[in-house]
Amino acid sequence: MNDPQSDIELKPEIHPENVTSAEEAEEAAKRLREAVRYHNYRYYVMDDPMIADAEYDELMRTLQTLEEQYPEVETEDSPTQKVGGEPREELGLLEHPIPMLSLKSITQSREARDFDETCRRELGVDQVTYTCEPKYDGLAVELIYEGGVLTYGITRGDGQTGEDVTANVKTLKEVPLRLLQPDGLPVPERLVVRGEVYMRKDRFQELNRFRREQEERPFANPRNAAAGSMRQLDPSVTARRPLQIFFYQIAEVVGHEFTNHWDVLQNLPKWGLKVNHELNRRCEGIERVIEVYDTLLDQREDLPYEIDGMVCKVSDFGAQERLGFRTNNPRWAVAYKFPPRQATTRIESIEAQVGRTGKLTPIAHLEPVNIGGVEVSRASLHNQSEVDEKDIRVGDTVVVERAGDVIPYVVKPITDQRDGSEQPYHLPDRCPVCDAEVMMSEDRKQTFCTNARCPAQIRERIKHFVSTAGMDIEGLGDRRVRMLLEKGLVDRVSDLYSLTAEDWMRLDDVAEKSAQNLLDEMEKSREQTLDVFLYSLGIPHVGTHMSRVLAQHYRTLEDLQSAEQDELMQIHEVGPEVARAVELFFSNDDNLEDIRRIQDAGLRLTNPYAEREQQSLQGLTFVFTGNLEEWSRAEIRDLVERLGARATSSVSGNTDYVVAGPGAGSKRDEAEDRGIPILSEDEFKQLLAEKSAL
Repeated sequence: MNDPQSDIELKPEIHPENVTSAEEAEEAAKRLREAVRYHNYRYYVMDDPMIADAEYDELMRTLQTLEEQYPEVETEDSPTQKVGGEPREELGLLEHPIPMLSLKSITQSREARDFDETCRRELGVDQVTYTCEPKYDGLAVELIYEGGVLTYGITRGDGQTGEDVTANVKTLKEVPLRLLQPDGLPVPERLVVRGEVYMRKDRFQELNRFRREQEERPFANPRNAAAGSMRQLDPSVTARRPLQIFFYQIAEVVGHEFTNHWDVLQNLPKWGLKVNHELNRRCEGIERVIEVYDTLLDQREDLPYEIDGMVCKVSDFGAQERLGFRTNNPRWAVAYKFPPRQATTRIESIEAQVGRTGKLTPIAHLEPVNIGGVEVSRASLHNQSEVDEKDIRVGDTVVVERAGDVIPYVVKPITDQRDGSEQPYHLPDRCPVCDAEVMMSEDRKQTFCTNARCPAQIRERIKHFVSTAGMDIEGLGDRRVRMLLEKGLVDRVSDLYSLTAEDWMRLDDVAEKSAQNLLDEMEKSREQTLDVFLYSLGIPHVGTHMSRVLAQHYRTLEDLQSAEQDELMQIHEVGPEVARAVELFFSNDDNLEDIRRIQDAGLRLTNPYAEREQQSLQGLTFVFTGNLEEWSRAEIRDLVERLGARATSSVSGNTDYVVAGPGAGSKRDEAEDRGIPILSEDEFKQLLAEKSAL
């Protein structure tokens, strides 16, 4: 599957203290939201994160800070209003009876003491009893028992709705299909319990050895292995994987009462639900919490499973209720995260990598080193400014931090280990691919190849054009794009539409049937919506959301092509950076020629966002809950957005309608409490018909 990454910064360098106006805050928040949404997709949907948890947490903290300082820039669809990523609908969707909220992350003892001070002040006590548990690096799931019998298993999903993994959960040996019935502890009529599915480190290594023997791609780490195993469409595959589970929370219980979280952890095993007795701790006061954290950090490497921190909760349920909740996390608990994992190694060489916009990025080639179970051999140096400021040299021994499972980064050189042979590095004056002149910004943070026909740029532009979020040309991945260029079959994006079956069959792995499939894919792509085509063009700073924004304001591609920067900046979500990029893109003769050739090849664009009769729901806000028969959750959100309405994930005072299907839970109840109209799916269809007739 092609990666639907838009032209976003993976780690926007934004410091709230340097933001001095609402306009700057809006642009900064927009960049952060795009990055966080992409990382949510990589982490929750693809199980293949691009950055470390600590870096993701920092992006979220920065975004939250901006939205707190400038409330006017907060949006209802901001990642700060959500918990995780969109669930995968092919597994089937179930709504959580009670939302699975995320936890606020902290990393310093100072922050832990601040948390404790807030709790003590608001509770009016001198000391708080906490429960501390390992923060497992696996897949969070929720199990629902009715009458003691396991009825549902659900992944976290977006916190409101998760994937139905009931059949897969039942294959786990540590999950009882029926709760035990101990003396003195009746089986609850209904129990909603949460846990973390994980894979031991040694069993993860065994699984990867087996996959290599079968010529299958190994998993990057135990978390990916656990998540990928639990989300199999075939439960028999899950059953063959060495999965285990620790339970850590009751979200709902009917037929029994608990007064504190520590008692919950002591009693769950009596029903057959495994908890981590070895490492769970009850702590009187925050200083004991910090001691437990330090001990757990020391034990981390020796544990048979991966943990990335410790969860600290106010134990008393009455105190939890008084402390309450923020928008998407409780005020009575924090995730006390461990420092990011680091290692030292040596830089063997540095090379410049050319991206699709022509940007040159210095990449360090390292002596391979294992960081958190992942072998690392390359690291990003980001830009010349960072290389200079950190004084990173070829031959240096450096501290490397894993910034995800793909490209880590160099934290700093260890200058004490230099022997004089190390060499400073400077990005080249000429492009390493096409030998064209290279231009560098004054701050040395942006370096570009000036040749728009650079083969490296062309390759990356074609990969972006055919990606899943773009024109969605199935079967045309990185390897085939490279072969097309190497054999001289394409020189630009538009050349794809002139390829014949014979041309496709010149590729090493394409036979007659595959060639016809590719031709069919190209033909299918000729029918496209304006927003998708705009995204496919790879305009800098124009991702999937910004493409829709532009399509909502410009009826045709020709209208947008003639728009100037000042005009574009009148659009609410378009800032100077985006406006400048759009104007420059459409003033480039080479870009216009490529678009003309695609149009001549039969491109037929429609723009549902600009159709007048399609705006029948203008100004309304909907919340969808439960299972719908005619639409998937993504389809119905897209429908109402095309009709001029908004689809949000939570019920608020701005909600006009809640559309509830079978299985609707807390959102329906909240709508009833607020007096918000609740529609069935048929009533929603009737509303569509009535609005369209006006």
